[in-house]
Amino acid sequence: MSSEAPRAVATDAPVVVGKIRGIYGVRGWFKVFSYTRPRENLLRFDPWMIQGPSGWVPCRVVGSGRSGGELTVQLDLAQTRTGAQKWIGMEIAIRRDQLPRLPAGQYYWSDLVGLRVRSRSGVEFGRVTELLETGANDVLAVAGAMGRILIPFVPGRIVDSVDIAAGVILVDWDPEYR
Repeated sequence: MSSEAPRAVATDAPVVVGKIRGIYGVRGWFKVFSYTRPRENLLRFDPWMIQGPSGWVPCRVVGSGRSGGELTVQLDLAQTRTGAQKWIGMEIAIRRDQLPRLPAGQYYWSDLVGLRVRSRSGVEFGRVTELLETGANDVLAVAGAMGRILIPFVPGRIVDSVDIAAGVILVDWDPEYR
């Protein structure tokens, strides 16, 4: 049993919802990758915050479209291709209070990052570093003393419970599976 205090979801921490993948055109438009489902839901949020070298920079979407299946946006951060260059690769976030409220027992992926992962038998695997979307099922990437372990996120079969307040995900997973 860990002596760590329960982990509460940080209500003031930005929630990452996408990433700037590249530049589109010559007028400062960006290609963006959205982590939302459906991907266009990213456009519902206003304002956005972009991770800059000195912290999060608020911005607004002033135009949007699609090109070759990708979302494209014009942000008030840049009006030229040159001005847009410095934002490539930066994360897009929103304030937590911009997210729709979820019913009891549901949570956002971002709420799982940092939670401890423990097996039914009490083996501590480490903490969730990210979630991976695969074709078959989502996967928890967990880092700890045993190294990096990938655990399928299959509620009711592999994931027994998620306790955000306690900061623990209980899994039915053998430590020998890597």
